[in-house]
Amino acid sequence: QVQLAESGGGSVQSGGSLKLSCKISGPRFRPEGPYCVGWFRQGPGKEREAVARIDRDAFTRYSDDVKGRFTISQDAAKTSLYLQMNGLKNDDTAMYFCASGEPGLWCHDRFSAGHFYYWGQGTQVTVSS
Repeated sequence: QVQLAESGGGSVQSGGSLKLSCKISGPRFRPEGPYCVGWFRQGPGKEREAVARIDRDAFTRYSDDVKGRFTISQDAAKTSLYLQMNGLKNDDTAMYFCASGEPGLWCHDRFSAGHFYYWGQGTQVTVSS
């Protein structure tokens, strides 16, 4: 079992910044082992989409929509996950979820929700003009 809990969402004006946090815990999560964790989002009337991911060795991958604006990172203990969001746009409005792949496995080549098995409850980000 892996538990994830997001925080840091809120309302911000277009062009602003927010930093999301996600606490990772649970008996199956091993910070020293291979793993893949990431952020997804789901906007109103949209499907859940990948945003950014990172593995134990800090290799990252971003969706084209957020590349250059968002930065994913972890703390030294690798039990917290962050998403720094700069240059926010109205289209970034969504519920943001952190997620974990199967512990002990590296990130799959395909960056999609189907390869993440543990999810947080989400934190709402609203961007307005």
